[in-house]
Amino acid sequence: MFAQSSLTGTKAEQYDQLLEQARGLMHGETDRVANAANLSALVYHALPELNWVGFYFYDGKELVVGPFQGHPACVRIALGRGVCGTAAQTRQTQRIADVEAFPGHIPCDAASRSELVVPLYLGDQLVGVFDLDSPVTDRFDADDQAGLEAIAAAFIQTLGPA
Repeated sequence: MFAQSSLTGTKAEQYDQLLEQARGLMHGETDRVANAANLSALVYHALPELNWVGFYFYDGKELVVGPFQGHPACVRIALGRGVCGTAAQTRQTQRIADVEAFPGHIPCDAASRSELVVPLYLGDQLVGVFDLDSPVTDRFDADDQAGLEAIAAAFIQTLGPA
């Protein structure tokens, strides 16, 4: 059952609470668009200093914008291009302290200064990426990365077995 509440405690404890809320929100739902939309809203409103939270889904050729919260976004991103395309291609979370220093950064929102992108894989199949932007340089740390990777894993679990 879903119940949204204010996050309290250490950052790690707050992410545990947010993960529990995310699981409750997605409980029994297998539609990826519905879950991505609700997760985007949940995370956007729960965490401070974010200006964009959302998903890009892989269409077999490139990443295409999915549900999100924030300003309008780039619609298509090639694999290997920008922070999102790099995360998708390398299968590694990209935690970028200063997007201006990232080679090939795609400035979808000029206000973004730091970014964290979690690649979404179901087994060996690329599903897309979970992308968070902040107007604050060096907004994301290791606790953010671990917490957001756990939320992304919970999202992937709703898609079924690999």
